[in-house]
Amino acid sequence: MRTPLIAGNWKMHLVRGPAASLAREVVSLVRDVAGVDVALCPPATALDAVGRVLAGTRVLLGAQTMHWEAKGAYTGEISAPMLVDLGCRVVILGHSERRVLFGETDEQVARKTAAALVHGLTPIVCVGEVLAERDRGEAAAVIGRQLGVVLDAIPRDAVARLVIAYEPVWAIGTGRTPTGPEANQVAGLIRERLAAAGGSDAAGAVRVLYGGSVKPDNISEFLDRPEIDGALVGGASLDAAAFAAIVRAAAP
Repeated sequence: MRTPLIAGNWKMHLVRGPAASLAREVVSLVRDVAGVDVALCPPATALDAVGRVLAGTRVLLGAQTMHWEAKGAYTGEISAPMLVDLGCRVVILGHSERRVLFGETDEQVARKTAAALVHGLTPIVCVGEVLAERDRGEAAAVIGRQLGVVLDAIPRDAVARLVIAYEPVWAIGTGRTPTGPEANQVAGLIRERLAAAGGSDAAGAVRVLYGGSVKPDNISEFLDRPEIDGALVGGASLDAAAFAAIVRAAAP
């Protein structure tokens, strides 16, 4: 049995004080929820403040991106060792906003994933199609390409350490979502690709999350599916009560 994971992506919201307060409220609300892993991914400027709140709790600290090099002349970037030093345990990589708005390529996401694994971080690798690709029936091919480049960049024995988030780009922040069966079908395709790269045992260990306009009132539509193991939560993660409700919905 895979332990569900609910990860909150706060994106570019909250300075240190409010971020720490939100983290404190989340910790309090999910303290007694068993059988679910929980992570909060604040903006880089709040990682230290939020990390201090999360230290010693069951909630993991995560980052929203990182560079693939451990150090160097990369102005404005943050490396995996820097994230580890702050107490990060997970890192979101290849989020559609990074790909679409900032031009991240499949190859860059793959290099970041390999670096995260080397430094002991759990990468939440995001894959997903835009609306035009979906309308052309290309979703499976796009996701297969995105995932394939990552899998080619990491050792076979590292596949089981991945977390994959399926985030249909057309659903992010729009209020539109695929149906549970549609998301489950894509998650199944992802697991088949993982099995081809790392074997069935590794594929069975990888948690596949759903991301895209996740809310308390629709989360069960996805969590009730056999191939979906949690959620990458955007806007709803900025509301402690809503996020905690999603965490509780994931509890076995």
